[in-house]
Amino acid sequence: MTLVLRKSQDFKIWRKQQGQSKTLGFVPTMGALHSGHEELLKRARRENDLVALSIFVNPTQFNNASDLDKYPMTFEADLAMAEKNNVDVIFFPEYIEMYPDNYRYKVSENAYSNILDGAHRPGHFDGVLSVVMKLFNITSPSRAYFGEKDYQQLSLIKGMAESFFMDLEIIPVATVREEDGLAKSSRNVRLSESERQKAPHIFKAIKNSESAEEAAKILIEDGFKVDYVTDIENRRFVAAYLGEVRLIDNVEI
Repeated sequence: MTLVLRKSQDFKIWRKQQGQSKTLGFVPTMGALHSGHEELLKRARRENDLVALSIFVNPTQFNNASDLDKYPMTFEADLAMAEKNNVDVIFFPEYIEMYPDNYRYKVSENAYSNILDGAHRPGHFDGVLSVVMKLFNITSPSRAYFGEKDYQQLSLIKGMAESFFMDLEIIPVATVREEDGLAKSSRNVRLSESERQKAPHIFKAIKNSESAEEAAKILIEDGFKVDYVTDIENRRFVAAYLGEVRLIDNVEI
């Protein structure tokens, strides 16, 4: 039976009761769990004595209010997945619990967060880093698990943990894909049937094109509204819209 805690103080008490010698694997999420999240939970279960999952739809990382309003809420299904994967505890706070200061204080990064998604979603990564630091302070994990689909987010969180001397390990987990190549995402449920059939073209374009420019051209001709296709070091990043749904992906090149 997975314990559900709503208050940060209750979680801190639970953590102390388990004993600090026990390792805790932590998977922070916004809910609407899918098999990509399940891979994070399985990895955390294999590598730790205890596993904690957080579910909090973080409003400070949404620069589009309608996107926040449309975010799927599936707590009962999320709880079922947690119990199936032997999660010990779910931290499921309300806004006031996470932001008693109403977001007066926040964490910012001044370089990498300003490109790619940061250039198209002002304030997004301030919200991400702020809530993740709060969650780390509440849960005191030994390891925290993040998917490589959100590679920029993963890199920024890893950098934050190192810069602030946080005593935990950030574990990257490979992107989980559908059989047709589409990266698993909570946003995929918002795609229409025809959009869902077209969505895997994103992965094919960035994987098979000779250049970022060629991949962008292919996607635009295919009816996508492209925010960016960019190569940085050995990785190609993409963000593109199908209808109202914004999809991101990345591959090693």
